[in-house]
Amino acid sequence: MIRSIEEINQKIREGRVVVYTAEEIIDVVREKGVSAAAREVDVVTTGTFSPMCSSGAYFNIKQPKIKIKMGGGTAYLDRVPAYAGFAAADIYLGATALPDQAPRNARHPGEFPFGGAHVIEALVSGKKVTLTASAYGTDCYPALERDEEIGFEDMNEAVLFNPRNCYQNYNVAVNLSDKTIYTYMGVLRPNLGNANYCSAGQLSPLLNDPLYRTIGIGTRIFLGGGKGYVVWPGTQHNPNVPRTETGAPKKPSGTLAVMGDLKKMSPAWLRALSFVGYGVTLSVGIGIPIPILDEEVMKHVSVTDAELWAPVVDYSRDYPYGEGGGPLAEVTYAQLKSGRIELMGKQVPTGAFSSILKAREIAGILKDWIRKGNFELTSKVASLPGVKGGEAL
Repeated sequence: MIRSIEEINQKIREGRVVVYTAEEIIDVVREKGVSAAAREVDVVTTGTFSPMCSSGAYFNIKQPKIKIKMGGGTAYLDRVPAYAGFAAADIYLGATALPDQAPRNARHPGEFPFGGAHVIEALVSGKKVTLTASAYGTDCYPALERDEEIGFEDMNEAVLFNPRNCYQNYNVAVNLSDKTIYTYMGVLRPNLGNANYCSAGQLSPLLNDPLYRTIGIGTRIFLGGGKGYVVWPGTQHNPNVPRTETGAPKKPSGTLAVMGDLKKMSPAWLRALSFVGYGVTLSVGIGIPIPILDEEVMKHVSVTDAELWAPVVDYSRDYPYGEGGGPLAEVTYAQLKSGRIELMGKQVPTGAFSSILKAREIAGILKDWIRKGNFELTSKVASLPGVKGGEAL
């Protein structure tokens, strides 16, 4: 080990810490080599800003004078149903939730103009939303209904809690059929009319720590413009996939469950999206610092788009129906970011659902926070399940 996280934090406090983003470090390593760069640099920052459907928030809403037990009853925020299976004043709103009256895909493709993500974005923008709740009434909670405008000031807690974010690599979606299809990877034109992907590539957090050596439970992160934490492996976390010689997964693999104080976040980094024919989702900004503990960590964070591979998958039959014998091809993120890939003898235009500009901005903000002493690193308290060095939970 070259340095510990505590030694890095001491340098942060003293204003001596050396930080680069995951894009900047590539040129540093090219110029100086892995060993020299590892001795010189303390932290590398990463970033991603992508649609992440498995997101949501829980709220503890202040009680009126005559109290109500929403648990076991119903609760709506701006007509969007929230889960009310907790105690009297706790509810959870999922990003993809829709109003009961929404036509959904009754007339395909549906437009999905409003849902849970829009409510979360409204609240984090400082707006009030309408709480409509019903209850069955008890001796200690006699009120049967509640209908009023509420904002953050009317909540004891508002916490973003996302069961699955920050996917480590993901499919490139294409359409082999002869009709347009509407998916969570966007509109896919027929006969390989386009190819959509969703990763920041060389800026993406888990692609810079492919074996989960530094990112684990307890890692402090940039989340939605505020500070949050990795709290568990995300749902569908699957580290056991084919990997490159350096450990980078060649398929969707690791994920993170994250949480943080929603009241301290920004609408710039939590943005509601409507996908025609599919539904509502929430784009989430996440940045994770990678402490340079040794040369292996430096080697991982200097990975380039040309070294990162993603599988190309047909979303007309293979993905939805489990058909096909595997990916149609593998392409690098350098090829994807060039705007065009060659597939089955055809030049296919590419489109990104992960904003590279926003990911770059997040990595830069996190770098500034660390350099100015506003963000110290944490040591993980437990490892994510991994292919190497992971600790089973």
